[in-house]
Amino acid sequence: MAKLSLFDRRRQRVRTSLRKVSGGKPRLSVHRSGRHIYAQVINDVEGRTVASASTLEKDVRGKTGATSDAAQDVGRRVAERAKAAGVTKVVFDRGGFLFHGRVKALADAAREGGLEF
Repeated sequence: MAKLSLFDRRRQRVRTSLRKVSGGKPRLSVHRSGRHIYAQVINDVEGRTVASASTLEKDVRGKTGATSDAAQDVGRRVAERAKAAGVTKVVFDRGGFLFHGRVKALADAAREGGLEF
């Protein structure tokens, strides 16, 4: 079996602990790159994405990039789409990224948008 990188091991550790505490709640998964940030609300029981948002969307793409303001916008968007789909309680999956900066800005905006985690 191939050896996992430090980042992949951290991601596995975070995801394993989430499975223990989730109680069947959907997970708000975050991925950030150097240029963009992405968020998905995933129902792991059914294996489908309930809601998603990112800085790649057409109406956002030109004016934002990898900033905390863009992360806040993505957090608000994913919260409103999740609420429209009937999801209010989620488990936050930081995906191996530290809970700091853009990831924290997205989480705070999602909380303000009505998601509980």
